[in-house]
Amino acid sequence: MNRRKERFKTDQTLQHTEHFKVKFNETDALGIVWHGNYIGYFEDGREAFGRHFGISYQDIQKNGCATPIVSVVSEHKKPLRYADDAYIVTTYVDCAAAKMIFHFEIFNDRDELVCTGKTIQVFTDFDGNLLLTIPPFLETWKKKVGLS
Repeated sequence: MNRRKERFKTDQTLQHTEHFKVKFNETDALGIVWHGNYIGYFEDGREAFGRHFGISYQDIQKNGCATPIVSVVSEHKKPLRYADDAYIVTTYVDCAAAKMIFHFEIFNDRDELVCTGKTIQVFTDFDGNLLLTIPPFLETWKKKVGLS
């Protein structure tokens, strides 16, 4: 049993859904979304989540922090194609560590699951030093949105 991982398990989440249309420049010669562009969709999902819940990258930077990504997972189920309407469901997973964990589900306009993913971001100062405790502004934000 891995006790360290159990320590971070939680049922507390927040979700936001953002719709988008697949652009021509996101596809390959066959008109299928190139796999690397799904990481960009994850970023779009995180940014929309941040705007919606009041924890944008600008909010984080104003509090003296950066949030570099240290892990990305992307699993592809079905292709998206040029001009498809799609949506991404971004889920913030609360944890007791100084990090932000997001899960992603991308669906096509037929509500079929196209891709799943996960990113982990840690907190650093602007010199790149890792913060080992949750920044106070994040604790305040968690209380505001009902996570603590």
